[in-house]
Amino acid sequence: MSAPWSFRADGGAVDTGPSRQVFAGRYVRVDVQPWRGGEWETVRRMQAVGVLPVTPEGDVLLVRQFRPSIGRELTEIPAGIVDRVGEDARACAARELREETGFRHLAIELLGGYYSSPGFTDEYVQLFVAATELEPAGPPEEGIELVRAPFDEMVRAARAGRVRDAKTAVALLIAGAKGPQG
Repeated sequence: MSAPWSFRADGGAVDTGPSRQVFAGRYVRVDVQPWRGGEWETVRRMQAVGVLPVTPEGDVLLVRQFRPSIGRELTEIPAGIVDRVGEDARACAARELREETGFRHLAIELLGGYYSSPGFTDEYVQLFVAATELEPAGPPEEGIELVRAPFDEMVRAARAGRVRDAKTAVALLIAGAKGPQG
C-alpha cells in the first residue's frame, strides 16, 4: 500500500543528495542519506495535526489513552495523521476531534505548527483550536477517556511544565497567549 507522504511543510529544505530507504512501515519510513562525509538516518512521517477543543463553557477537552510507545496512558489533545487521500490538515483536525471526542466543531482555526524532533525526523505537526458544540454528537473513540478541564487551569499547567505531551503543551501555550477563543 502506498502512503500519501508529505515531508516538508515549509518548502525550505536543502537537497542533500540521493537517499535510500532502509525501512518502510505503515506510519513511518527510514531513509539514509549522505551528509557531511557520512550518512544520516531520517525517520519520515506523514503530516500530523493536533486540535485543542474549547467548549462554550470554556473547558478544554482532552483525551486519555494508552500509548504503546511509552508504555503508559497519556492525557493529550486529539491528534492524528493526515492519511486520507484529498484530506488537508484542517479537515483532518476536524475528523480527529469528532472521532476521538464525539464532539463537532463550530469553528476551527490554525494556531501554528512545529517540527516534533528535527534531530531525527521530519514530522511536522500543525496545531488548531476548535470551538465545539455544547454537547457531543456521539461517544468518544473506543479506548479513550474524555477529560474536561477549565481552559485557564490547563494553560497554567502548561506554563508550570506539568503537561507531559509536547503538542498539548504547545497548543495550550499558543492558545493561552491568544485567549480562550483562539
